[in-house]
Amino acid sequence: MTTLTAPAPAPRAHLTRWLLRLHRPALYVWAGLVLAAAVLLLLLHGPLADAAADAWRQYDSCTDWQNCTYDQKAILRYKDWYNYATLAVAAVPFLAAAWAGGTFGKELESGTARLAWTQSSTPVRWLAVRLAVPAAAVATGTALLVWLHRLAWVAGNGRIDTAKQWYDVPTFHTNGPTLVALALCGLTAGALTGLLSRRTLPALGLGLLLTGALWTVAQLLLPRLWPTRTSNGEAFFALPNSSWTVRTGKHAEVPYGDYHPASHYWPLQLNTTVLLLAVTALLTLGCFLALRRLTGKTTA
Repeated sequence: MTTLTAPAPAPRAHLTRWLLRLHRPALYVWAGLVLAAAVLLLLLHGPLADAAADAWRQYDSCTDWQNCTYDQKAILRYKDWYNYATLAVAAVPFLAAAWAGGTFGKELESGTARLAWTQSSTPVRWLAVRLAVPAAAVATGTALLVWLHRLAWVAGNGRIDTAKQWYDVPTFHTNGPTLVALALCGLTAGALTGLLSRRTLPALGLGLLLTGALWTVAQLLLPRLWPTRTSNGEAFFALPNSSWTVRTGKHAEVPYGDYHPASHYWPLQLNTTVLLLAVTALLTLGCFLALRRLTGKTTA
């Protein structure tokens, strides 16, 4: 009597390996950008910060201004390269949004996504891999840049008179985990616009606009995510430079100000990060709902 055996199931597509191979150029570009920014931030942490700090000591010790000499080029060099590095790191969420929007829009526009769905991969698994793998790469690279940027900022804080304060908008985000959360927001925002528009260029542009809107809303909410302190009268004018004044006014002709001291940095960072991660979760849910509307399938 012959025993009937069920046919072996078709092997599931190695989506992660295939995805990495497909987007190998983008992965190389991302690694190159992270490496270049990391080298610059290490220079800002070391020789550039040391040279600028020495120049400021020379400047502050000057008594005879007619014969005063100090290394002005070192001061300007540090200031310029710090600004360049900060803007480059702060641009990561927008790069993630542009890449995700263009990639998802292109795959749907060209039909390669539907071709993948007819193979051994379901739409839900297809989307899950395309969100998880880039998210891991973006989060890892961004976290490294954030750590190095904070090292560079600490090296100049208190030593360089023109160093940015902790509450400077680009510096605040590039110094902490909020930028990682913003990068993940950008990635999912781009993916969502790609799934909704199903065209490359519109998805890319809409992803950038949505990411910019999320950044703006987060910045508007930021000072309200932790209770401020209030200072009245002469005490208000004696606040240290490291205090972030968010509101001023008068009570019975007595001036007052609501402010965040430097000790509020981490509470503001962590609360903003949690808020942005919640938004990322909602955008991710939106991606799967958009996929369900597109395919009518809910199974993994």
